[in-house]
Amino acid sequence: MKNSVILKKIEQNDIRCWWEKRYGPQADLEWMKYNGPYFNDPIQGWEEFYDFHQSKTLNNPMRKLIVYNNQIVGEVSAYWEDGELKQWLEVGIIIFNANSWGHGIGTLAFKQWIEEMFDLFNYLPHVGFTTWSGNVGMQIIGDKIGMQKEGVIRKVRYWENQYYDSIKYGILKDEI
Repeated sequence: MKNSVILKKIEQNDIRCWWEKRYGPQADLEWMKYNGPYFNDPIQGWEEFYDFHQSKTLNNPMRKLIVYNNQIVGEVSAYWEDGELKQWLEVGIIIFNANSWGHGIGTLAFKQWIEEMFDLFNYLPHVGFTTWSGNVGMQIIGDKIGMQKEGVIRKVRYWENQYYDSIKYGILKDEI
């Protein structure tokens, strides 16, 4: 399976298919229930999605598509937690269709992504991500690829009349 999970730079001709998989009329929006749902991010329409990604994402090394068996199945991303200092890198992953969860695709893609980020920013000793206690799948991925649970901020994520923990995971370059 490893060879069939590819991280692909985003090109102009990918944007429409990417939007279709992420938000389109046939999209499985189950992923939105786990990707920080407490932020109430909207479902983006085609024009809004296109305009943003046309200018911000094409050939951006901080965001790639996950391709499995020649189909876009998700995306990986990275951002600087500390802004212009560029010393604290956080990463993320979304697998769009719930039918693709639990098959190791996310684990392989996320491991590749973290290795790629360490290669791209070879001065960094640490890469991490933040999730919440309602996203068990993300915690499993972190554990599977050898990340450490570095912090739990208890009962700070409020969703559907319930409080959840915010959870930080990280890995050091010499641990991969």
